[in-house]
Amino acid sequence: MAIAEGGSLAGRIDHLFKAVQPKGREFSYDEVARGCEALTAGTFSKTYVWQLRTGQRDNPTKRHLEALAAFFGVPVAYFFDDQVVDDVNSQLALVTALRDSDVRDIALRALHMDHATRQSLARIVNEISNMQRGRPDPDEPA
Repeated sequence: MAIAEGGSLAGRIDHLFKAVQPKGREFSYDEVARGCEALTAGTFSKTYVWQLRTGQRDNPTKRHLEALAAFFGVPVAYFFDDQVVDDVNSQLALVTALRDSDVRDIALRALHMDHATRQSLARIVNEISNMQRGRPDPDEPA
């Protein structure tokens, strides 16, 4: 099965390990293998999961991809379609950000603000973010 240009199967699997952490840590290879086995009622070893993640194996069966997708809660198209990758990764980034209590607190407080105030807050956050990254304010003259 061919993987879409712009991302390897190993890279996408690795990203799922890093981004999907409901236990606050990466799943172990054994946890993924056991979860995939339960979903497919077939064999799935932790070594095979490691090989897929590291790129040592790159031609899994349809059943294996379906099990990995189901385990990590993503559509199977995640492994083939760059647009699906972008969409899913955006959602995963949001979920990851909301695990941080400060980010969650800011988001919840923003819910009670009117639209103009939320826009002002977004501009302030953007300016602070640019300052921390060492980028000049795009609205300031050079």
